Amino acid sequence: MAPTKQEIPLQHVDEVVIRFAGDSGDGMQLTGTQFTDTSAMMGNDLATFPDYPAEIRAPIGTLFGVSGFQVRFASKDIHTPGDRPDVLVAMNPAALKVNIDDLKEGGLLIVNTGNFGKRDLVKAHYEENPLDNPLLEEKYQLVAIDLNEATLKAVESTGLSNKDALRCKNLLALGMLYHTYSRPLAHTEKWLTGKFGKKPAILEANLLALRAGANIAENSELFKSTFQVSPAPLPGGKYRNIGGNQALAMGLVAGCKLAEKPLYYGSYPITPASDVLHALSRYKNYGVTTFQAEDEIAAICSAIGASYAGSVGMTGTSGPGLALKGEALGLAVMIELPLVVVDVQRAGPSTGLPTKTEQADLNQALYGRNSEAPLPVISTSSPADCFEAAVEAVRIAVTYMTPVVLLSDGYIGNGAEPFLIPEVSSLKPFPKAFHTDPENFQPYSRDENLARPWAIPGTPGLEHRVGGLEKADLTGAVSYDAENHEKMTLLRENKVKKVADTYAPLEVFGPETADLLVLGWGSTYGAIRGAVERSQEAGLSVAQLNLRNLWPLHNDLGDVLKRYKKVLIPELNRGQLCRLIRAEYLVDAVSLPKVQGKPFMSGELVDAIKQQLAE
Repeated sequence: MAPTKQEIPLQHVDEVVIRFAGDSGDGMQLTGTQFTDTSAMMGNDLATFPDYPAEIRAPIGTLFGVSGFQVRFASKDIHTPGDRPDVLVAMNPAALKVNIDDLKEGGLLIVNTGNFGKRDLVKAHYEENPLDNPLLEEKYQLVAIDLNEATLKAVESTGLSNKDALRCKNLLALGMLYHTYSRPLAHTEKWLTGKFGKKPAILEANLLALRAGANIAENSELFKSTFQVSPAPLPGGKYRNIGGNQALAMGLVAGCKLAEKPLYYGSYPITPASDVLHALSRYKNYGVTTFQAEDEIAAICSAIGASYAGSVGMTGTSGPGLALKGEALGLAVMIELPLVVVDVQRAGPSTGLPTKTEQADLNQALYGRNSEAPLPVISTSSPADCFEAAVEAVRIAVTYMTPVVLLSDGYIGNGAEPFLIPEVSSLKPFPKAFHTDPENFQPYSRDENLARPWAIPGTPGLEHRVGGLEKADLTGAVSYDAENHEKMTLLRENKVKKVADTYAPLEVFGPETADLLVLGWGSTYGAIRGAVERSQEAGLSVAQLNLRNLWPLHNDLGDVLKRYKKVLIPELNRGQLCRLIRAEYLVDAVSLPKVQGKPFMSGELVDAIKQQLAE
């Protein structure tokens, strides 16, 4: 009698963190995206962290060419892609070396031994093969498999060359993980069919590799367990998996629809903001015009011109581009036209670390213009939140006739999570009418928001002058009068201050009074929320407050800060918000800076919270 196959036990777990790592050409981003999309279809809450190398195509097998994609999927509400992975898929020695220290002890380590030749080891600066070290198998659940050989065997019938066949090895690894974590193949099979339907040999090879991976995981003894992560109890509604830059683009389109104005987006390509331009270019049927300019200055000046002509002018960039746009931003402040400037921040200064995250452009957004040139600054805290933040940016810009800076960052822009698609009826319109009545028209008269009229060119009787020279109150004529200059400066300043009157009251997560308040903005939200939840579960007296509106600050922020004995401000910069809070409210806030091109982990914030409460 033939021996029966030993059944692999199924374990139910609340969450799993997987990191795929390999060369830029190994398809790690595609693999991670497919696993993410499939998990979203299964109803899990999830968060992702794509980690790109700075080089477009670094030399194969080198440490600085490693591309990674981390996904956390769970049966509960989560806020970050996870601190340390439970699973690491390393496609070559460089991927192993860069990522192995992050893998949890006892975690699952899948290594492609087919890329562990002598030259591969030298490129990764290994003197000996790390797979020969018995400590690796003692510390982790090591699955050493030649993915290259397994892929070639799986797709042999297609007749593809070895080079083309090996491009499918990421799908074989994906199939292994689909079986191990009880994910169906159907979603990826459908995606492959749509992508390669006109290339039948390539389609067949990818499908064979995907299915072979699942078969290997099911029928070999490489894997000791399989796992099940149940759907998360998310609020009812229709969801889609969405990236931060895509959600931001959708929010800008929705905002212009709510303002009943066309959208113009002029931008120059720059990492990591280029995807906003790409996404908006697909919305021509929603009254969207996109323009790829020859440089950053041309991009913002074209957007200002579009606003003058009656569109909501917008431009997008990252830190270096925001610096170039500074003079034109001052022009937009002076002539008082709506403008939205998207800054998807990255590590700097200068070119810096263009594919790594940071939130160090706050000072530049607040003050990066000559003279007194205040404007509203808002931030987004997660990929899904980009939608609402973008709508808010458009609302402020058209309501107050002012430029607005919207701060995102690479961590948010490249990340993804489930997005609850809002009902159209839940989006409150804020239509902005053009001024059309020539009787008693004054181009710099003010409404209740201190906003001037939006009078577009070609309207009879509304001819007026615009430009960078100081405006006379009401008439907008060029004025060099000293008292008028001070009056106009204060009018522009007070107009921006009035934006705060429309904010909703601040909401603190946790007790209204406590020993410690952890205050954050932007992409630190998720890590802070996770750390505060863990600290509260441990009985610590701590609360969280996240700021979307960074200027003007909330009218009730000072009162909230006074309710807590200590204030801790984690930031991916050298303490820019902390200095602002200390200056505005004379609060002895403590800065927790980090500038490593990486986001905070909840675990390190838990340690910081404990340290503050112990002092």
